[in-house]
Amino acid sequence: MKFLFIVQGEGRGHMTQAIAFSNLLGKQGHELVGVIIGKSKRRAIPEFFAREIAAPIHEVESPNFACDKDEKKILIGKTIRKNLAKASTFWRSLKQIDEVVKSEQPDVILNFYDLLGGIYNGIFRPKAQYWVIGHQYLSYHPNFKFAPSKGLNKFFFKLNTRLTAIGATEKLALSSYKLDSTEHITVVPPLLRTEVKSLTATTGDFFLTYIVNSGYSEEVITFAKLNPNLQIKAYWDKKDAAETENPLPNLSMHRVHDKNYLRDMAACKGLVSTAGFESICEAMYLGKPVMVIPVKGQYEQACNAIDTVYSGAGIASDNFDFSKLEYLIQSQFATENGMKVWTNSWPETLKQICSKTKMTEPDYILTQSFS
Repeated sequence: MKFLFIVQGEGRGHMTQAIAFSNLLGKQGHELVGVIIGKSKRRAIPEFFAREIAAPIHEVESPNFACDKDEKKILIGKTIRKNLAKASTFWRSLKQIDEVVKSEQPDVILNFYDLLGGIYNGIFRPKAQYWVIGHQYLSYHPNFKFAPSKGLNKFFFKLNTRLTAIGATEKLALSSYKLDSTEHITVVPPLLRTEVKSLTATTGDFFLTYIVNSGYSEEVITFAKLNPNLQIKAYWDKKDAAETENPLPNLSMHRVHDKNYLRDMAACKGLVSTAGFESICEAMYLGKPVMVIPVKGQYEQACNAIDTVYSGAGIASDNFDFSKLEYLIQSQFATENGMKVWTNSWPETLKQICSKTKMTEPDYILTQSFS
């Protein structure tokens, strides 16, 4: 089957998931005909994505979060106002998506949680099957643990998730642990790239950190300055940053680079990160303890933090105090790790999903009539 991806460009997680899924498709004889990715003025699309995805990339203007002046907290009201003001720009993006769909004629459009993907499917009604994939769709599961909500954060999270999935025939809910699927979603393992699975984990003398919003770098620098005995390697995707910066003897800041980041993940003694699903799962696979700091104002990250603790991966914090993870490590904390068996079930899972899709509509109706 021919697949077309639509990928949210915020953070590295959706991009690495797309790379992993494209590799699964290739191994089973499917074709990735193109990738549509949302771009942002705040961050650059990493070089590794263009190198690894092995398909034509089409960049479009897509809705993004708006931060406070310190580039830390997500402001929901400002996000809504800013994106509504760009409605005409996003309409042009929808028409760009339609041009790609008409040109490539995919059998399946797979959306990695980009809002425009759901709106496109709802308005343009392409002939292709429309699938969605992401950890956020686990919120449809009765066992999903919602974080306490301030104001309308939970409402907007659930609304955004539903909008991305308008008309979806398949909702693939990524989970770090095994759960039964429901009539609404298919629960699937995390999408980890081959490079992660080929790594050999060791225990080095440094902490690894990933900063999704550049404003959090000040917290990391402040902590490193007060704790010169702790070594820290930090990765971020700030657009104008140098490849490597060394603000302190015990702290280095690096532009996101897939191979270097994973190499350091395998060698670190623990991961301190904003609460993005993908980095947590990579750390779990490699048996690394995790401390997550949910991005303020981003409700889904608050839910991810609860999930991190529940899954046995580590702890949650409201700041980049690396000493908390150091204390956890000193207490002989061991991560729960059924991750390898769970992630290795992906090939069979994909076969089952694709076999359902290959059933023609008349056959499906006939099957349903006699079931």
